[in-house]
Amino acid sequence: LEEAAFQLQQIFRIDISIALNILGIESMRAGHYRIAYTCFKLAADRGYSKAQFNVGLCYEHGRGTEKSLEKAAFYYYCAASSCHPMAQYRYARYLLCHRPENEWDGHQKAVTFLEQAAMAGITEAQAYLGAFYMRGLQPKEKRGLKYLLLAAKNGDAQSRYHVGVCYEKGLGVQQNLAEAMRHYRQSAAAGNRNARERLQ
Repeated sequence: LEEAAFQLQQIFRIDISIALNILGIESMRAGHYRIAYTCFKLAADRGYSKAQFNVGLCYEHGRGTEKSLEKAAFYYYCAASSCHPMAQYRYARYLLCHRPENEWDGHQKAVTFLEQAAMAGITEAQAYLGAFYMRGLQPKEKRGLKYLLLAAKNGDAQSRYHVGVCYEKGLGVQQNLAEAMRHYRQSAAAGNRNARERLQ
């Protein structure tokens, strides 16, 4: 594998870590999961964030290696610390879903990573943050609406539906039924069943 990566490096004059990651992606596409994992791991151990994220995916889904959410979280954290937006989202989800709720430090770290991923344009992070800020004992409706709108603009039909609910009920915004209907129609057109029912 390292020889193949070296050849790829010579051809394209690219870093060995990038070459290994490319080989990993091609191996994954071909269904050679163990080889893909090995390539990703070699590049990840050299500190390449895209490969660290890919190793995290391998552990999360049990592709080419055993399934382990803890190991996936470790590699997502490594990539997230290097500003990999999707890794920031996945690591934050891990912290919020698999750690004790009373762990304040982990909770704050998760929110920080989610906000970084959301501002980098990760629709999943925008939608998650929108819902996150809308619920809880002290909802932050304006902040939640901000992220729901970002996700809706990126094509997330569920977030578009939630924006409609915000306008219908006056959550974080002045109540406006016409605007609610507009968002419900757009969400319904994208296949959201809840929006279709709400329109009726």
